[in-house]
Order: sequence, then structure tokens, then C-alpha cells
Amino acid sequence: MSQLSPEKILGLGLGFWNSKALLSAVELGLFTVLAEGPADAETLRVRLGLHERSARDFFDALVALGMLERENGLYRNTAETDLFLDRAKPSYVGQILEMSNLRLFSSWNRLTEALRTGAAQSENAAEGDFFGALYADPEKLRGFLTAMSGISAGPAQAIAAKFPWRDYKTFVDVGCAQGMVPVTVARAHPHLTGGGFDLPQVRPVFDDFIAQNGLSDRLRFYPGDFFDDALPKVDVIVMGHILHDWNLEEKRLLLAKAYEALPKGGALIVYEALIDDERKTNAFGLLMSLNMLIETPGGFDYTGADCQGWMRDAGFAQTRVEHLLGPDSMVIGVR
Repeated sequence: MSQLSPEKILGLGLGFWNSKALLSAVELGLFTVLAEGPADAETLRVRLGLHERSARDFFDALVALGMLERENGLYRNTAETDLFLDRAKPSYVGQILEMSNLRLFSSWNRLTEALRTGAAQSENAAEGDFFGALYADPEKLRGFLTAMSGISAGPAQAIAAKFPWRDYKTFVDVGCAQGMVPVTVARAHPHLTGGGFDLPQVRPVFDDFIAQNGLSDRLRFYPGDFFDDALPKVDVIVMGHILHDWNLEEKRLLLAKAYEALPKGGALIVYEALIDDERKTNAFGLLMSLNMLIETPGGFDYTGADCQGWMRDAGFAQTRVEHLLGPDSMVIGVR
């Protein structure tokens, strides 16, 4: 019989050490500085404005965590951190980490209270309208929408590659945020036209992003509230990281509205960090559901089987689940 060890338990319990070291590095712009070239500890310390007491420990901890490399006393980014955590590169995904550092880190400290009460614990929890407060602040909204691009970039590429877009002509991304999904899909499939549907406040951010990517002639913004307004009538509707924000009744309403907007043979793509059907292996999906507990009044994540059942109840004739990448999968419903 092998000897039991508390190492796994302690590693998980103290995992926030690792997380916060990375989040602080992103906040400080460490990877952006090193994208300019390797630097020694003292140069880095001065560039970042750090106290001399623990700067070296901080840099070496990031080496040990696999976020930096060090050779002959010079620190440099890894291939991954150089590509994904340099703010000057279009591949930057640190927006979601910036938001996590600014908001989620402190909110998750109240998880126990959320579990005991079932009540949201975000900074806007008292008002009971997380999205209303967020969308009312242009600066916070732009940061949030940019962060959503960070978590949508990978799934967007997989959706562009795996879904049979050749069979369709038009599409719209509902809850489009900055527009990462429309841009990625339109770039991969030049025959498509469409755009993004979101609250009117999103238009300037969306239009800027589409223009920057040279796609204003094929992608447009559809303003509206998906609970109050009809969805655009297109061949394919995409809902990414949307359904999990809402309670079951609201989820069913959104699926029904998508069904009504689609033609016969049209398709709905729902993608999330779907919980595995056995609810045993996709820890990220389960933790994301806890994040919805903290952030929203009634949101929760779900399994692919759950979503297929709701789609069939809404009238979709065919449904299937297809893995995208990492913890993300898509559920496809065909009317």
C-alpha cells in the first residue's frame, strides 16, 4: 500500500499563491516589458517599480511556475507568455486575467457566504443587477468586453474550423461583446455576412473592433435586448458564454427565441465550458458555475445533455455536442 501524502491537498489549498503571482505579473506589465528583450533582475525591478526586498523571489517564482525563463542571469518570456501576455500583440489574452485580478479575486474570497446563502457576492450584488451596473459604466464595459474576447478567441477559432459554415450564408453572434467570434468566423469564411447582437452601449466597442479588422463591409451591429427584442433572422445564431449567466426559465426563453428566429434547417450554436455529463472531470466547468453563483442572481453552468434537452423542448429537430478545445464544447441545434 502506497504511503498517503497531504501534498495534493496542500497544493490545491495554496493554489491561490500561484494564481496571484501570475495576476500581479500581468498587472505590472512584466511580460510586455520582457517582450522588448531579456533583462536582468535589477533592470526588471527598476522598470516595474518594485521594492528590492522580494523582486528576485518574484521573478524566480515565475520561472519555477513556467511563466518565465532565466539563462545566465537574464529573464525572458516563454513562448506562450510572449505570445499571449504581451499587451502589444493582438494575441494578448491577459484581459480576462486583468479582470480576474481587479474583480474576481476578491469576490471569490466570499464563496463560502455565497454557498451558504445562494446570493451573488460581486461588487454589484446589492443592486441585484450585475450587467446593468456594468453596462452603465463605459470604462468598465470596455474592459469587460475586451476580457470576453480573451476567453472567446480560442473557441472562436475552433468554431470557425469545425462547424460546416459552407452550408450557410448569414450568421449573428448574440451577446457578441467586442466581436471576436464574428471576426474570426468571417475571416475564415469569406462568403459569410452577419454581425453581432448586443445592448446598444456595446456598439462603439464592436464597431471599432470590426473596423480595425477590416470587416465593416460584411459585419454589422444589431442593437437590442435579447429578452425584450426579437433576434435577427439569419441562418446561424451563436450564443457563447451567454446561457450560463441566467436561470433555467431565462435559458429556455433564449433558446425559444433563437428557434423562432431561425429558418428551417438553420442552426443554433451554444458554446460554454460545458460540464461533463457525469459531472466528474471538467473541473473548470464546475468552477465556472460557482463563478456564476458569485457573479449573478440565478446563473449556472450545465452539461451538454442538459442543453440538448432544453433545445429539443424548444423544438430543435437535431442536436449534438462537439468538443472545441480545453474545457469548451459547443451544442448545436438544427431547426
